[in-house]
Amino acid sequence: MSYIYDTLIIGGGPAGYTAALYAARAGMNTAVLERMSPGGQMALTDTIDNYPGFHEGVDGIMLGMNMQMQAERFGAKTLYEDVLGVDFTDSAVKTVKTATNTYLARTVIIATGANPRELGLPNERALTGKGVHYCAHCDGRFYKGKTVAVVGGGNSAVSDALYLSRVTDKVYVIHRRDSLRATKIYHEPLMKAENVEFVWDSAITEILSDGRVTGVKVKNLKDGSEREIGFSGLFVSIGRNPATDFLKGVLELDDYGYIVADESTRTSVPGVFAVGDVRTKALRQVVTAVADGATAIHYAEEYLSRSM
Repeated sequence: MSYIYDTLIIGGGPAGYTAALYAARAGMNTAVLERMSPGGQMALTDTIDNYPGFHEGVDGIMLGMNMQMQAERFGAKTLYEDVLGVDFTDSAVKTVKTATNTYLARTVIIATGANPRELGLPNERALTGKGVHYCAHCDGRFYKGKTVAVVGGGNSAVSDALYLSRVTDKVYVIHRRDSLRATKIYHEPLMKAENVEFVWDSAITEILSDGRVTGVKVKNLKDGSEREIGFSGLFVSIGRNPATDFLKGVLELDDYGYIVADESTRTSVPGVFAVGDVRTKALRQVVTAVADGATAIHYAEEYLSRSM
């Protein structure tokens, strides 16, 4: 008979490894299925300044590795596997399938995160961390006294632009339309910010660099004209893609593909929980991800005590 874990955690970011830590300390047989390396999106950030307890900031990769080692200290296992599918039809034992193995567990924690949508420009990935960023609250402080740009016009983009307007000298907001899509509560404060300049009806056609970002070329979508805009940091805020393709038809997802789960982290399937950026929530930060991980194990223990 195949081994049955008390909990399998899919994803080794801050939410996943916090869940692993709390599960292992509670005496649960625990494994984390991670397809690449610990840390998730956190590992893309050189210095995380808004995680409590590190007054000088902490390197994202190091924080991820420390979370992994802490969970493993209490007995959690890390299995480097890419999850391809799941079967939750058996209420007692859930099945998780990878390219090479099939795993069984009484509870499953989904911690697969959400990836930022990219602009799709040729040198975008090469310049990530060298002037191209996807989290203003993570990396905005590096641009104090400098000029930056935000791409997008929704709530997240406007929130990023507002934050950056308080820590940088100037912010360009580049948007494909002639008005923001953001709700009014975000819209009005940004329009009043004196150091914000809007670049309407425009799309970026090229990221300029000398090894680091120096600006962009933009094309006006109405008249076809092009121009260059110089700045030091480009913050892309055009949405995120939750890593939930393998869960379609299995769990309830919202219109954007996020797992429907409230603050209890419980999903539409009993014994399956969603934590971190992959679930529906108002704020996606490292600190909210680790809170989800701890919460999920509280309810996973409660579920196990009722079902065993």
